[in-house]
Parts: sequence; structure tokens; C-alpha cells
Amino acid sequence: MAFGVKIAKGDAYKRAAAKRRHIRVRKKVSGTAERPRLVVTRSNRHMVAQVIDDIQGHTLASASTLDASIRGGEGDKSAQAKQVGALVAERAKAAGVEAVVFDRGGNKYAGRIAALADAAREAGLKF
Repeated sequence: MAFGVKIAKGDAYKRAAAKRRHIRVRKKVSGTAERPRLVVTRSNRHMVAQVIDDIQGHTLASASTLDASIRGGEGDKSAQAKQVGALVAERAKAAGVEAVVFDRGGNKYAGRIAALADAAREAGLKF
């Protein structure tokens, strides 16, 4: 039992595994003013991406599937994740951020997480 997370069955097991992955990632990833952290939070329905300076504790830019420009959009969840990635990259560049550290938040780097990351890279963020 790593990090004091109790192992369970079914959905509880998946949540515990995600928590363990998140703790493992956060030990290695920290954002600074020069290279803030791009945090991705995923639920079954929505995605949120934030660019955070951990030293000052400020959010420099954010985008979500709840934003008006994306909310009524066409396409599946992966297409919406691409829109979120492009939008957060655009807002981060407007805030003066060129490079970030990617924090997948305990999620596996596949599907919507990878789609968001690829779109952010294509929009000009370096990580």
C-alpha cells in the first residue's frame, strides 16, 4: 500500500490507482514563473486545463469544456479536449508563457489527455 492509499475493488480501485499515480507525478513536477505547470483535470463529462505558478500559487491561464466557446461545440470528447488544449495554449501565450511542465494529474497519457497535450503543442506551448 503505497502512500497510505487503501486498495479496493472496482471503481474504488481505479480511483486509488489514479491517486497513487497523481502522488507519484506531483513528487517530480513543480511549476515556476519561467516554466509553470500545465495541470489537466478530467472527469467523465468535462476537462479543465490550468497553467499554474506553484511558487506564487497563481493560475496564469485556464480553459475548460465549460467555456462558452467550447461548450456547445460539435464532436466527441477527444475533439473537445483538442479545443481545450488549443485554447489554454493561446491564453498562456497571451499571459507571456512559452514553456510549461505537463502534469497529467494521475490520468494515463492516452485518449483525451494526449489529445489535449498534442493540441497545446501544436498551438505553440513547449513541453
